[in-house]
Amino acid sequence: MSQNTYSDGQSAQARTREAALALDALDNLHHLRSEFIIPTRNDLRRKTLSSSDHEATGRRDPSIYLCGNSLGLQPRRAADRIASHLGAWASKGVFGHFAALEDSELPPFVDIDSVAAQRMAPVVGASAEEVAVMETLSANLHLMMASFYRPTKERYKIILEGKAFPSDHYAVESQIRHHELNPADATILIQPPDDNAATIPTSHVLAVIDEHASSTALILLPGVQYYTGQYFDIPTITKHAHSRGIMIGWDLAHAVGNVELQLHDWHVDFAVWCSYKYLNSGPGAIGGLFVHEEHGRVDKAAREQGRDAFRTRLCGWWGGDKATRFQMGNSFVPIPGAAGFQVGNPCALAICPLLASLEVFALTSMPALRAKSVKLTKYLEELLLADRSDENADGALELYHVITPSDAAQRGAQLSIRLREGLLGGVMGELEEQGVVVDERKPDVIRVAPAPLYNTFVDVWTFVNIFKEACLKAYKGRSLPGDVSIGLAGGEDKGWSQIK
Repeated sequence: MSQNTYSDGQSAQARTREAALALDALDNLHHLRSEFIIPTRNDLRRKTLSSSDHEATGRRDPSIYLCGNSLGLQPRRAADRIASHLGAWASKGVFGHFAALEDSELPPFVDIDSVAAQRMAPVVGASAEEVAVMETLSANLHLMMASFYRPTKERYKIILEGKAFPSDHYAVESQIRHHELNPADATILIQPPDDNAATIPTSHVLAVIDEHASSTALILLPGVQYYTGQYFDIPTITKHAHSRGIMIGWDLAHAVGNVELQLHDWHVDFAVWCSYKYLNSGPGAIGGLFVHEEHGRVDKAAREQGRDAFRTRLCGWWGGDKATRFQMGNSFVPIPGAAGFQVGNPCALAICPLLASLEVFALTSMPALRAKSVKLTKYLEELLLADRSDENADGALELYHVITPSDAAQRGAQLSIRLREGLLGGVMGELEEQGVVVDERKPDVIRVAPAPLYNTFVDVWTFVNIFKEACLKAYKGRSLPGDVSIGLAGGEDKGWSQIK
């Protein structure tokens, strides 16, 4: 567990709102907050999209939105980019596929996915040719496994993190069954070596790989674990997997746009991600994938000689060579690189909000965002762990603890907070009543993720003060009913985690 790093003489002063304001004044990325639309407390409570003159003045303040690990906020540019696309479609029709419009920030329809890949590449540490913007995370995972999971009689197992997001388990099991194998025999789950621990040391991951290396065909791991927020050591684990002759892929849903990635230099075989979390591209946004250049090569001479010219994959029209795509031939030759793994024509409309978000990312850099993120999350941790004993009637009762690693190198923006049994509903109800948006994972975990693009140190300070009071109220039995989401007022009585 993390230790409070404040010195005795500085702690009280450092925990004031004035100290948070001072930290914001030193933040050279603070201006990026204005690039996003932050819901007000009234926005979260009302039953309509439009506002009313009769809404409570005190609830017109921005909410404390610390839920970018679940759904990022809307970039202000998104509406304009969508409007530009709809305008091009309306005014040009089919000619919009190839028409470059002087007054539009968007490329022609036919090029929009390749432009998005170019802008995504710096975010994941890759060349543009190694990135494709397409499909959704689960679909891309299946496409990648169709190419990279090639089981043999000797090597047929897939190593998977035991608490990986359910869709990863579903994809792995279905791919194994597709090859007429038994998931019970062909799946190796990496669990924490200590039953009381939430995270998995790198040394344990490497040990599991060693134990099963001779029978393993593929490894699939999360870059950042969705529940605990643990950031896995991607370069070390990837190098170790390759030393044992094993392909390795990474689910970067909670890593892309959150932590620095160097997928090309780390020689990652493949990676997949969604774009609606830290990439702020909207609910169910278009996904992305990375394929290392060594797996995306196309040997046209070999093809002419009747030999294998490219890596086996599930093929589709949009992955075909652009030079011959519209000749409508039936002999598939892929685009070199990740684009050759595309299947269908990507939705241009869905790419528009992603491009809007990537424009904001281009105003800074991932190293700069990561540096701010480390400071924000450390500040969050320090405030959470400061003077907890003062909150408890007996001076000893612990109402919560942080399960995310304390080492900044082993976590991203998110801190996962495990509450004392029975407190979750009351705490979440109070937080939502106070205009705080975080994420819950039943039965007892709250996930808090200050996003460096739009969150501030004052956001963090405000959250911690409301959260500590909510814990006390819940413990003393005075909190709001927790199974009713304030943000979903007027709907069914379902908590946020149930909706998700």
